[in-house]
Amino acid sequence: MRKIFITGIGTDVGKTVVSAVLAEGLGADYWKPIQTGAAFGSDSEKIKRLVTNGVTTVHPEAYRFDAYVAPHSAASAEGKAIDFDAINLPKTDRTLIIEGAGGLMVPINEKYFMADLIKKLDAETILVSQNYLGNINHTLLSCEALKSRGIKVMGIIFTGTENTSSENIILANAGFPLLGRINREVSITPDVIKKYATYFAGKLK
Repeated sequence: MRKIFITGIGTDVGKTVVSAVLAEGLGADYWKPIQTGAAFGSDSEKIKRLVTNGVTTVHPEAYRFDAYVAPHSAASAEGKAIDFDAINLPKTDRTLIIEGAGGLMVPINEKYFMADLIKKLDAETILVSQNYLGNINHTLLSCEALKSRGIKVMGIIFTGTENTSSENIILANAGFPLLGRINREVSITPDVIKKYATYFAGKLK
């Protein structure tokens, strides 16, 4: 089983869209180990709406919480705790797209962070970077965190409005290749996902 972990430089930078594109294009399964904000809808539900290849299985979350806050806080709000050792890969023979919650240093509990989960699952990683004021700093810090932990990185995907100046600085200093970009779209539909899936499937297979 090939494992590809989708992480980002922060929250709401396009990880779910990237996950949908890769699941669609690679005919891969999808898994969100920890979902917060479920009261407002889940990323798994979005994937089910966006991916239409007929083969992708969306596996249930290991943990699912209603509050739209970091995992450790969401668990605490429900009087629970997240057992890091209980987060185990679902069984599948297909490539598995794994979507993280927020960025690398989002706390899972008092001891572990999202970066620790990537290491535990021994997954290849794609970093999603969205162009906004501060994204150079956030992206390069994320790259340093990935390198310092010895995490296997496939490359970077940029999302949103293109900013060539920022992207060039990032790529010149990140030490990871550019895999591609997903532009700002009026709306994200299954047809939009298919459009990008064709491109990325050719690069990542």
